[in-house]
Amino acid sequence: MSFMTLTSSVLRRLLHTRRPGDTNTSESVDHAVAYQPNTAPLLRRLLDVFWRTFDLGFTAFGGPPVHFQIFHQRFVDGRGKTPWIDEQTYQELFALSQALPGPASTKMLFNIAHIHAGIIPAMFAFFLWSFPGAVAMYGLSLAVEKIGETLPGPVYAVLSGVNAATVGIIALAAMQLARKAITDPLTRLLVVFGGCCGLCYNALWYLPVLLVFAGQVTMIWDMTGQRLQVKWRNRRRSRRRSARPPLEEQITEPEEGLPMGGMEQPSSRNSITSGSLRRQTAPPLAQGTTDEDAQRTTPVARTQPSRIDISAHNVPIKVGLSVITAFFTVFAVFMVLRGVLGHPPLLLKLCNNMILAGTIIFGGGPVVIPLLRDYVVAPGWVSPRDFLLGLAVIQAMPGPNFNFAVYLGALVLVGPKADKSLPTIIGSLLSFLSIFSPGLLLSIGFQSVWRTLRKRRAVLSVLRGVNAAAVGFVFTAVYRLWEIGFLTAEETTGISLGEEPWWLVIAAVTLTFVEWFSTPPPVAILMGGVAGIGWWGAVGRHLHA
Repeated sequence: MSFMTLTSSVLRRLLHTRRPGDTNTSESVDHAVAYQPNTAPLLRRLLDVFWRTFDLGFTAFGGPPVHFQIFHQRFVDGRGKTPWIDEQTYQELFALSQALPGPASTKMLFNIAHIHAGIIPAMFAFFLWSFPGAVAMYGLSLAVEKIGETLPGPVYAVLSGVNAATVGIIALAAMQLARKAITDPLTRLLVVFGGCCGLCYNALWYLPVLLVFAGQVTMIWDMTGQRLQVKWRNRRRSRRRSARPPLEEQITEPEEGLPMGGMEQPSSRNSITSGSLRRQTAPPLAQGTTDEDAQRTTPVARTQPSRIDISAHNVPIKVGLSVITAFFTVFAVFMVLRGVLGHPPLLLKLCNNMILAGTIIFGGGPVVIPLLRDYVVAPGWVSPRDFLLGLAVIQAMPGPNFNFAVYLGALVLVGPKADKSLPTIIGSLLSFLSIFSPGLLLSIGFQSVWRTLRKRRAVLSVLRGVNAAAVGFVFTAVYRLWEIGFLTAEETTGISLGEEPWWLVIAAVTLTFVEWFSTPPPVAILMGGVAGIGWWGAVGRHLHA
């Protein structure tokens, strides 16, 4: 028996989830407890969360777009284990995670674990999720302190291959998320709208405005637009029927004395008349609808509130509002200190910048990168070379992209503006807590409000539009990584992967293998790195000879 099988068996016994018919290598889904919150004692809930999330921090490559798809497969589909939430709850949490500032995929996992097992297991899940990548990025910061200005050529080739494979995985995740977000022609248009607008412009205020606009569009459409469309269709149908001649005039009577056998059979020219007869003999439709409407499921029917009870670990609305108020009060205090103090300590400035980044960033990792560059490179705390090296590595790391702050926090304390008297671990821990705390605290606060409002039709309509536009932003992330994914010793800022056809081949092959051959994303990322080494041996080293 392997170690993983033994561990699985022991944990199932501790959690009392083993049932008749289970084997030592698989778990059967208990449909009686599917989608139900875990209300067992705290230790069992912690073990439950550990068993379902301990590997994510090591295997969830590809950034937020891929993370969302992994969470759906694990916690909605179940994949042989008990699902935690249903599809409607997942879509609502996805929209909520995009609408609040902070790391989107981290908030998503935190909220799912909170609904299923409570706030303490959710914090435990956050630790399991973020800790492996944070440790790796801190280790990278220690290594960067001792390396030269440039890296060996094969290292750049590996990073470029990993970036190309990541582009393929993110593109696939965008396609899969779009299939679930698109429920009607309007949401299809909003996905395209979000993607195109995200490509054309990028600013801190821009993405939240697009999300609000998309939510307003779907709410107006669901509240008034659909009724107007039905009335317009009924009026048009009435005009068509009134313009038709009476049925008796459309049927030509046979001439007197003509044998019935000599009558010409109905041809394709009479198919419209035959269709009219069929329509008249069809069962009557409900009042106020048409046959076209009867064949179509309206978006409102697909956005009905979830019937799954998720109130077992609910945060009281007064507590939630208190958390939101306390957070913004502390945020205001830090911002005031930043402006009042003439020469604040470096640690306070670092903490301020990371809190500000975690509070005003919407859209997660792909948006935080350019902002952090302004906050640590522009003041001269970290060199551009070190920043770009960390950026290339974080794209290939599992877990949240906000772990990039751990790397930057360590380098700030050994940078040109630091006195180098403090250990770098202090800068890493401070940056980690400062950038993650705003999103998690606001998630706790707004969950109480969301659980109260989620049964209202207008709220569901708004979330439907926010969800569709947010999926469009995922397609934007594909383009942005594509444009900076190719790294060389001469172009450490990154250039387009389209400069070398081999990277397009890697991206296409990665998408194909993950989608149609069920290749795990970590394996696909590793294959991309190996393919990058192959490119260096065949082509790259001759270009730099």
